[in-house]
Amino acid sequence: MPPAKKRARRYDPVRTRAAVLAQFANVREAVGGLGPDQLALPTRLGDWTVRDLVAHIGMAVTAVHRALDLPAPPRQNVTVVEWPFATAANSTAIDEFTRRLAAGHPDLDAYLADVDRSLRALLDEHPGGRLLETSAGAMPLDDYLVTRAVELVVHTDDLTAAVAGLDVPHDRQALAATTRLLADALAVKAPGGSTEVRVPPYAVVQCVEGPRHTRGTPPNVVETDPLTWIRLATGRLAWKDALAEAKVSASGERADLGDLLPLLA
Repeated sequence: MPPAKKRARRYDPVRTRAAVLAQFANVREAVGGLGPDQLALPTRLGDWTVRDLVAHIGMAVTAVHRALDLPAPPRQNVTVVEWPFATAANSTAIDEFTRRLAAGHPDLDAYLADVDRSLRALLDEHPGGRLLETSAGAMPLDDYLVTRAVELVVHTDDLTAAVAGLDVPHDRQALAATTRLLADALAVKAPGGSTEVRVPPYAVVQCVEGPRHTRGTPPNVVETDPLTWIRLATGRLAWKDALAEAKVSASGERADLGDLLPLLA
């Protein structure tokens, strides 16, 4: 008998909305303390400066606005766990849009404040089941907000990495949703039950083809912390470097995830 199909993970819509707003507030507070020299610093995202990165964070949030401006699609045709695999195809357009935003909004504090006000108004107005046409496909607003939490968490980490002494906090629920979505995406990319990937305290998934583990200690185990997992899944950290720096433990012949990462670029 074939194994039962795994039920898709569900995200609490109230917590997701709160997490997006909380993480965006963390970014706003951090950016408000940055001076011109800090905004001109390079980032680990190609030739983007910190100013470009901040503009992109605003752009990632206002993707909700742009999607709500479009007519609702007739039906959902993509699930939230498929979203990470659609991001790379839009990289050129995203880069161009980001640079235009950075150039057109010299006052980043005012820009982010306007984004925050308009996002709150839209979330009050629209139900979570409202379908959106996104770059990945048609999905409900509540699901799309999970992807916005991912964008915010990933780029918060980019911001912290770019500015010495800056330590932008991560909202716990936003960090949990990001960890879980990217772990589930790995299980979609490499379906199977031979390897267990643990990212305590938020996620455990089974993946990789091979003998299915049923009980006791799994023969193939990967374990790491949430931020390391997010950096691996998004290409900020290479698998071999994470192993060398003891940021991830991997035991068993099927525990090498190097060829499966990154998931989101």
